[in-house]
Amino acid sequence: MSVIYLLISISIIVAVLALYAFIRAVKNGQFDDDYTPSVRMLFDDEIKKTENKTNND
Repeated sequence: MSVIYLLISISIIVAVLALYAFIRAVKNGQFDDDYTPSVRMLFDDEIKKTENKTNND
């Protein structure tokens, strides 16, 4: 029974650390870029074509 208490306390500590890391990332602006993911797929082919041209030369 004491092992269950140990596992529950460790899982609560890990959950609190994960929550702290998430809140810190949000406050530092880690998830602020809303524009780039929506247009990234439009420019991927152009980047690959220019990279292939420079690699073949």
